[in-house]
Amino acid sequence: MEPVFKRILLKLSGEALAAGQGFGVDPVRVHEIAAEIQEVHALGVEIAIVVGGGNFFRGVAMQARNMDRAAADYMGMLATTINALALQDALEKQNVYTRVMSAIEMKEVAEPFIRRRAIRHLEKGRIVIFAAGTGSPYFSTDTAASLRAVEIHANVIMKATKVDGIYDADPMLVKDAKRFEQISYTEVLQKGLKVMDATAISLCRENNTPIVIFDLNIAGNIRRVVMGERVGSLVGGEHTATSSKQ
Repeated sequence: MEPVFKRILLKLSGEALAAGQGFGVDPVRVHEIAAEIQEVHALGVEIAIVVGGGNFFRGVAMQARNMDRAAADYMGMLATTINALALQDALEKQNVYTRVMSAIEMKEVAEPFIRRRAIRHLEKGRIVIFAAGTGSPYFSTDTAASLRAVEIHANVIMKATKVDGIYDADPMLVKDAKRFEQISYTEVLQKGLKVMDATAISLCRENNTPIVIFDLNIAGNIRRVVMGERVGSLVGGEHTATSSKQ
């Protein structure tokens, strides 16, 4: 059975790398994630990754609260670079050639982001990790993921979360929260669902890039999504939402 997606953009949160620690990088968890990514890479899938920086930046969020927004955002971009380097190290220990490409020039630790070079790395079978967001303040890593996915012509954005899809309310707090198996970009925006920010969703809608929201904490889910199994929730098109009671 062949993967249904040839080229993917995997969006990871910084908190996913911290696991139960809440702050920093949990080496055990990072290597678990790297092993799952390597398994998908071995199927011949071209993989690009955008990782957030919340596991570092949220630790200084109180101090950053009164800072200039642009300065705080640049701090967040640097945090994503720390995570990108940690993930690169874990992937290379899985014998997967990996490149970190940064939107902010730091040539001693990462290549500058050049779209055509990124695509060439993917074509050569290397995993590419995009660091430092878009390189500009006021944009989230979700928007960076959408932008990079469009630039490299990814078939899908796979957003890894700690829940099994999109709900109309927080399933941790609302017992009867309704899960959407499939929903359109427009409905996500109209309902104000916290899938990705509005800029990211709008960019995906304009370029018809589907988004799959899935639970990273269930082992093997990355592979299941790539193989076309109905895992998590799908955002795409302008169809009517379909839901299931949990």
